[in-house]
Amino acid sequence: MSQQATHKGDAEVGHLAEPEHLEYGTRPPIWVTVVKWVLIALALAVLLYVVQELIEAGHWLMVILAAFVAMCILAVYSTRRAVPLKYLLPGLLFALALQIWPLVYTVSLSFTNYGDGHLISKEEAISAIEASSVRPVEGSARFSLNIAVPEGQDVATGDLIYLLTDPDGNFFAGSLQGLQPLDAETVEAGMTGRITSADGFTVLSASEVNARSADLAEFAVPTETGGIKQIGLSEAFIGEPTKVWDEASGTITDTLTGRVYVAEGANFVPQDGVGPPLPQGWLENVGFDNYTEALTNPTLRAGFIKVLVWNFAFAAITVISTFLLGMLLALLFNDSRLKGRGVYRSLLILPYALPIYVTALVWSSMFNQDFGLINSVTGLDINWLGDPWMARLALLITNLWLGFPYMFIVCTGALQSIPGEVREAAAIDGAGPFRTVRSVIMPLLLVAVGPLLIASFAFNFNNFGLVFLFNEGGPFIGGQSQIGSTDLLISWAYRLALGGTQPNFGLASAIAVFIFFIVALISYQGFRSTKALEDVN
Repeated sequence: MSQQATHKGDAEVGHLAEPEHLEYGTRPPIWVTVVKWVLIALALAVLLYVVQELIEAGHWLMVILAAFVAMCILAVYSTRRAVPLKYLLPGLLFALALQIWPLVYTVSLSFTNYGDGHLISKEEAISAIEASSVRPVEGSARFSLNIAVPEGQDVATGDLIYLLTDPDGNFFAGSLQGLQPLDAETVEAGMTGRITSADGFTVLSASEVNARSADLAEFAVPTETGGIKQIGLSEAFIGEPTKVWDEASGTITDTLTGRVYVAEGANFVPQDGVGPPLPQGWLENVGFDNYTEALTNPTLRAGFIKVLVWNFAFAAITVISTFLLGMLLALLFNDSRLKGRGVYRSLLILPYALPIYVTALVWSSMFNQDFGLINSVTGLDINWLGDPWMARLALLITNLWLGFPYMFIVCTGALQSIPGEVREAAAIDGAGPFRTVRSVIMPLLLVAVGPLLIASFAFNFNNFGLVFLFNEGGPFIGGQSQIGSTDLLISWAYRLALGGTQPNFGLASAIAVFIFFIVALISYQGFRSTKALEDVN
C-alpha cells in the first residue's frame, strides 16, 4: 500500500508539473514582443545616428565599435536564447563606456603632446597659420558677414562659422575646411543681404561675438589663393596670406618680414632661433617623452617624494579617523536603550548630504586666522591656512567632518546584521564590553566594511575637489608657486600640467597613469589582506 501511494503521489506531482513546463514554453503576450522590438529599434536608431556623426568626424575606430555594439544588441535581444547575456550586456556596455574607455583614452593621450595649441593636425595648423595671416587684396569684393556656430554647439566654445553673402547674392558657410554653398530656401537674410539665420547654425549676438574676439582674430576661411577674413561685425574681405607654406622645403615664410619658420617640436619656430614660435601647433605622437618628463623634470623630481608621503598620510589618516569615529557613533546609537535614535542618526548624516563645494569653502573660512569662527570661539591666534602643519591638520579635520557620516551609515548597517546571540555568547564567556568589541564585533565588522575602506582610501588618495576648494593645495613655502604644503599628487599634477598658460593634457595623462598604478597596487594589497577576514565568517 505504501509503494502504491508513493507511485500515486509521484504521478500527481508529475501531472501538476507538466502544465507549469508548458506554460514556461509558451510565447509571451503580443504587447511584450512589440515593446521589445520598439526598444531594439530605438537603440539601433540612436547608434545609427552616433555612427553618422562619427563618420563625419572621421573617427573610424569608434564607428567600428558602435557598429559592433549594434550587432550585439540585435543578436542578444532579438532571440530567446542567451538569457544571462540579456542581463549582463547593459552592465558590460556601461563598464566599457564609463571605465574601460576613459582608461584607454587617458593612456593613449599620455603618448601625445595633446594640449593648448596642439589640438589639430599639421595640415590644419598650416591652413590656420596661412588663414590668420590674410591681408586684403586690393580691389577685392566684400562679403556681408554674420558669425555663427553649428547648431547644438556651445556659442562660447563651438566651431566658428562665417555666414557669407557675396556681391551677387549667393550664400555660403565658411569654416576651416573652406566655403560651402547654402541653399537659399534654408537662409533668411536682411535688406542688405546679410544672413540673419540659417538652418543648422546658431547665429551669435554682438556680445557673444565680442566674447570670442580672440578666437576670431586667428580665424579665417581658407581659399585657393588665400582666405576670407572678418573686418568689423558685418563684413569680410578676400585676402592673401603673408605667411606662405613651402611644401618642398617644409618651411613657412613671412613675406612681410622675410623671416623663415621651420618645424620643430610640433611648432613652427624661427629658423634663426630668434623670437617666439607661431601660435598654431599640431598634435603628434611623442612616445615616452611625457613619462620621461614626469620622471626627470627637476620640479617634479624635487617635490614628488614630499607630495607622495603627504598623499599617503592624508588618505590613511582620513580613512582611519573617519572609520573609528563612524564606528564608535554606530556602536553608541545601536544600543536599544537609547531613546530617539532615529532623530540622532538623521542629524549625524547631514554633513554627508551637503555638497562638498559648499562645505569645503565654509570650513576654509572658519579656519581664517583673523575672521574665522574657530579662532574667534577658542580665543586662539593660529595661522591655520598659512602654516604648513596647521594647514594639513585643518584639512584632516575638515575631511573628518565630511567623511564620518558615510562610515557611520556603513557601520550601522553592518552592526545590525550581526546576530545578538554573538554578543550574548561573548558575555557568557566572560568578555567585557571592550573585549567584545575588539575580539568579536570588530572582526565581523571588518568583513563587511573592509572593501569599503579600500574604496575610501582610493577616493581620498585622489580627493582633488576638497584640496582645491579648501586652499588650492597651499600654503606655498620658499617663494615658489609649484608645490603646495597640502598638495596631493592629483592637485599637484593639475597645477604643473594644466594650471599654466599652455595646458599639456599629455603630461597630465602620464602623471594620471602613474597615480593609477600606485592606487591599483595599494588596492590589490588591501584586497588580499581583507580576503583573510573571510575566514571569520
